[in-house]
Amino acid sequence: MTKFMPELVSTSWLDERLVRGDIAVLDATRHLPGADRDARAEFQAAHIPGAMFLDLDTLTDETSAVPYAVPSAEQLQHRLADAGVAPGTGIVVYDDSSIKSAARAWFILKAHGIENVAILDGGFGKWRAEDRAIQSGARDAARAEPFEMDTPSNVADKDEMLTNLETGREQVIDARGADRVFGIGDDPVHGGANGRIPGSLNVPYTMVFNEDGTYRSPEELRAAFKAAGVDLDRPVVTTCGSGITASVLLFALHLIGKDDVRLYDGSWSEWSKDPATPKAQGPA
Repeated sequence: MTKFMPELVSTSWLDERLVRGDIAVLDATRHLPGADRDARAEFQAAHIPGAMFLDLDTLTDETSAVPYAVPSAEQLQHRLADAGVAPGTGIVVYDDSSIKSAARAWFILKAHGIENVAILDGGFGKWRAEDRAIQSGARDAARAEPFEMDTPSNVADKDEMLTNLETGREQVIDARGADRVFGIGDDPVHGGANGRIPGSLNVPYTMVFNEDGTYRSPEELRAAFKAAGVDLDRPVVTTCGSGITASVLLFALHLIGKDDVRLYDGSWSEWSKDPATPKAQGPA
């Protein structure tokens, strides 16, 4: 078993570790509804050798009123056990998605108390571009013992976000593109109107990546957040459309050593549909 690994690993690091068989690799690809892509079919066609499909699209708590809610501990326990991931095993998650959904998987796992989790820097796109080994089809895994789970404490709900409007304790950073955050038309991704939670800052998630899909350096990440008006000495809540790209910002903040960060899981999908929540539109 891998006792420690960095939380952002390179393709070469993973390639070397695959032969040891001491880590679990999970494909956490998820696409936007309008992308016209099938993550499961793509996994069947090509994936990193030995990887299992996490099916992030269905890993949500459907009993929650929150769209795309963080899964319950029981759901996550079953999903990992079915994938053959045993407690104590190091986990590497990756994706092949424009919304960098591996960060959502990282967030879900960490929020439930699973510590030894890493994201593959550059994802499957970089792996494939480097002509590394690829596998097709799927395999059955022997069911593993379930992990012990914590109750997530870094997930903010709508009531807490409303309270934060009054207190201003936490800065709110929206990961969506500026056209959706500051626009006045219809949201092209999730429907409804464009707009934002009043007072939100904007760091589009695409700003934290290099052209090859790898994360920018810590110095560049700090500069990107500061340029958007973020005070890195104050607590933060990240938000987006549905909690996916908000996870990207949360991970980027983690990379620069900032962990007093929560994620508003309902994000704009929940906030925008409630007529009682205040909303801002147009330029800041």
